[in-house]
Parts: sequence; C-alpha cells; structure tokens
Amino acid sequence: MSLPRARFLTAALVCLPLVLTACARSEDSDTGGGTGAGSGGGEQVVATPSGGAAGPGCTLEAYGAPKLDLKTAVIGFSQSEKEANPFRIAETQSMRDEAAKLGVKKLLVTNANSQLSKQISDIQDMINQGAQALVVAPLNSDGLEPALNAAKAKKIPVLTIDRKINAKACDTYLAFLGSNFVEQGKQAAQQMAKALDGKGKVAILLGSSGNNVTTDRTKGFVDEIEANSPDIEIVAQQTGDFARDKGQSVMEQIIAAQPDITGVYAENDEMALGALVALKSAGKKPGEDVQVVSIDGTRNAVQKVVDGEIYAVVESNPRFGPLSFKTLTDFYAGTSIPADVIISDKLYTKDNAAAEVGSAY
Repeated sequence: MSLPRARFLTAALVCLPLVLTACARSEDSDTGGGTGAGSGGGEQVVATPSGGAAGPGCTLEAYGAPKLDLKTAVIGFSQSEKEANPFRIAETQSMRDEAAKLGVKKLLVTNANSQLSKQISDIQDMINQGAQALVVAPLNSDGLEPALNAAKAKKIPVLTIDRKINAKACDTYLAFLGSNFVEQGKQAAQQMAKALDGKGKVAILLGSSGNNVTTDRTKGFVDEIEANSPDIEIVAQQTGDFARDKGQSVMEQIIAAQPDITGVYAENDEMALGALVALKSAGKKPGEDVQVVSIDGTRNAVQKVVDGEIYAVVESNPRFGPLSFKTLTDFYAGTSIPADVIISDKLYTKDNAAAEVGSAY
C-alpha cells in the first residue's frame, strides 16, 4: 500500500494467505430465534445515508423488483466465514433473531466457510430454493459476480453487509449496510495517540487483503496519525488475516524486527488477542510497555480493556438483523434506499468498559 507523505519507516508487507477449510455447507430454514451472541443488539442500529448514494437513492420501481410482504417471503442470508469468530456468530444470530421477531415465512441460512466458490454456489442454491430477497456478507469485494448476476436476472434485491463489493448500487445490488470503516481507523488512531501521549513506535496488524474493510481501516488510521501525530512512527504493517493465531505469529515477527515498539493497532479483536499472547511471551506488559488498540467490540477484547491490557476498542457492530430487515421493509414500502446505510458503533475505553462488557458480543 502506498502511503504518500509518509515520514515513517514501514516494514515490508508480509502476506499470510488465509487458510481455507473445506466444510460441508450448512443450511437452515428454521426462523426460530435464540439467545445467542447476536441477541439484544437491535436497538443500537440506525439507518442513515452516508453520502454514497447518487441522486435520491434506489426505489422498488428503479430496481425492478416486485412488491413483497416479508411475512410471506423467503429470505436468504449468505454468511461468508466459518463461525469461529465472535463477529460472525453474532451477525448470523442477529439475522435469525430478527427474522423470527418479524415472523418472516422462511429464512435460508448458508455459510461459505471462507471459500469464495462456495459462497457463489450458496447464493445460487438459495435462488433456486425460491429466495425472494438476499442479504449477503461478502467474503471479498470482488468475485461474487456470477451469483449477483443470477439474482439480478430475477430482480431479487441483494443487500451486502459489513463488506462492500466493487459493483454499482441499485444495479448489481441494492445497497451496502455497514460501519464507516475509515472513521473506525481514525478513532483507533486518536485513541492510540492518547495512549502514547503523542509519541512512539506503532505496528499495524492488517486484516485480510482483497476487501474494503482492511483498506479503509488502514487509511483512516494512517491518515489521522500523519495529520495529527507527527511524533508517532509507524514502523511495521503486516497481514494477520483477521485471525487470532496469525495475529500472534505476526506479532512475534514484528517484535523480533522491532523490539522497541510501544503501540499495536490491530484491525480486529482476534488479532489483538493473539498479539497480547506474543507480547507477554516476549516479556512485554500490554498496557504498560506496549499500548494496544483494536476494532470489533468482542466481549473478550472489552474485558481486556477492563483488565488494562488493551487501551481501547472501537466497536464494529455485527447486529445487522434489525437494520437489514428494516431496510428491506422500507424498500418494499416504496422508500428510497441510499447506496450506503451506516450502522452505529460504540467506543470502549477504561471509562465505560466495565459497565458495557456485558452487552458486548
């Protein structure tokens, strides 16, 4: 990644390819809600235009979709990654809970287990099973064209959540629902500057390549540091693929190359938790010798804020069920839908983490 105006030394980007595990496809047509990790977060979401929509937004007429009552509808949800990550667990549970709450006739749920080809076939299978609207958590920003084109041919609205795709809204898909990832990175940088009192050496644990989440969270952080913290030096950026074990191994490499780092920015909590293990193994005290800031808002990470090992966590809200079904309801009622619909996020610091940890996912 090119960083114009950079005054800091950046270590070579080390790409650690994501290990893709082939698992049997999981399908579920039961809309029964539960009390899993995604429950109880619907009140935190808000739909607002982000400025990404051209003109008035997308309408039912413009998209060419037929009218639909969700209580008589078959809705498909395509999860991208195996649910070892708390974010994905909460995200899927939120979809199940909201479908049950609204009385949706049938919710089809699939999981691509981090395989792009499987996500394509999952979506195509749901279309063949009669899905009338789709909510998709894309594995990558590119590559889903065969499935999306199949939905477009049948005028099936597609909402993408938590990751954008490189396509045209109100054409290949209806709208993107998710966080402002650049703003998340900016908030993380502001917290890092506070933690380091404006001076230090920072390593970035990058998310997986090929999606806008990593790109935007990196941009937000780097731009904010460059603009407002000239005495903070970013000395390494390496890819941990949003995974705890890779976050740990990458952190071990960075410590060996940059033993005097004073800050770690992890682009998700799982990598941050792995980094904590590596830091402790190297004899460093997180929260004292090295300050850690991460993004996600998982309960384990928020507890580390309470414990003093992580300085701050910027939430990336996974509770997309309420926002997804509200957007679909509005769409079918004739409301114009913006290209980007932003979900609300929290910030966890030492000031509120103890009170909020119970509501984290």
